[in-house]
Amino acid sequence: MKICVIGSGYVGLVTSACFSDFGNEVIGVDLDWEKVSQLNKGKAPFYEPGLDEFIKSNLKDGRLSFTTDLKKVANTSDLIFICVGTPPQRDGSIDLSYVEQAALDLGQTIDDYKIIVTKSTVPVGTSKKIAAIIAEALKKRKKKIKFDVVSNPEFLREGSAVLDATHPNRIIVGTESEKVRQVMRELYRPLYLLGTPMVFTNCQTAELAKYAANAFLATKISFINEIANICEIVGAEVKDIAKAMSYDRRIGGKFLHSGIGYGGSCFPKDTRGLVYQSGQAGYEMKIVAAAIKVNEEQAKHFCRKIALYLGRLKNKTVGVLGLSFKPNTDDMREAPALKVIDYLQQEKAWIRVFDPVAMPVARKIISGVAFCQDAYQAAKGGEALLIITEWNEFRNLDLTRIKKLMKKPIIIDGRNIYNPREMKKLGFIYAGVGIQSINNKAQSTNNE
Repeated sequence: MKICVIGSGYVGLVTSACFSDFGNEVIGVDLDWEKVSQLNKGKAPFYEPGLDEFIKSNLKDGRLSFTTDLKKVANTSDLIFICVGTPPQRDGSIDLSYVEQAALDLGQTIDDYKIIVTKSTVPVGTSKKIAAIIAEALKKRKKKIKFDVVSNPEFLREGSAVLDATHPNRIIVGTESEKVRQVMRELYRPLYLLGTPMVFTNCQTAELAKYAANAFLATKISFINEIANICEIVGAEVKDIAKAMSYDRRIGGKFLHSGIGYGGSCFPKDTRGLVYQSGQAGYEMKIVAAAIKVNEEQAKHFCRKIALYLGRLKNKTVGVLGLSFKPNTDDMREAPALKVIDYLQQEKAWIRVFDPVAMPVARKIISGVAFCQDAYQAAKGGEALLIITEWNEFRNLDLTRIKKLMKKPIIIDGRNIYNPREMKKLGFIYAGVGIQSINNKAQSTNNE
């Protein structure tokens, strides 16, 4: 198939690379000439494991290319995917201006029948809006051209997006056209051998399904974080509780890891978006709203723990390990690290930070901190070391070296990557989330 993908951001680029790897001829369209130039050289504008290799391989084989010229591509394509950004607004609503512009451009461009597929995460009813915009543009051109608008939401996890695109656990297609169903089956035929289930439904259901999935996973995270907060009060161990829960097949163990809270481009936006959309429809989403509130409080709870162990932070040096919202990505949107750093700066602490991948992004959005070359430089001279993102390399630090470098051996772990008893043996004052803090001495620093 010949495929046009509008938008070469996170979703669009992964979609382009993976569809081309399935043997299709894919052309990605983006307005940013510099980005397009870099992409045609095989360089992604963001970090995602394995993506650069996918792009280079398919560029070399002639199945993938990028352009700024939509008119040149749209009319030679069998399928057109809209994969543009849908940023959140302050009230929780979604900014659809990029989607609407893409629809308008298509209405002003297409000359024959097209299947237009929305992969961007969009509110319920967006497919109808896209169809209306295209129809109006065609009317102004005095063109009678048939087209179909399809909802095909993505379920990509940052850090494992290539795997998710090539080995998805489901494909959802929103359309009421049997012709379109056949085309979409053919598009995803390479996944049949993997036994990937395909769910065909209407556009409204497909649009809402993405929000429902992310809201449910976010709720699981907030739920276990509330349990973790109770554990700290009563002396229970959240890891053991999560393990016990995971053996119940109705619950499972995914997204039951307590910590500092979720972030990124999906869960915060999609949970707020779902609450907003339900409110517009006249229904109050109490459970999802509570999950959002718990998540917002979780970073504050972590900051209170910093104050408990360090007391007054003014002029104290604090190391921060991990800036991206999760491992294997450089995405810092809604990252818990930003909230923690903001708190430390308000308290006038000296801050030293390190992240294995996100440092270039961090330099653009964070000021007033020392950017370090590695975890050891971040720990040097510190009165506390904070673990914010659970990068694998942080799990195997030379803790003896870390202890020697620090002014005071205090580690506050927002991801529970270390064993408290082992940390005590090494001479650390260690605090995690939802676990009994095991220290060599009481928090004697909090009045200093």
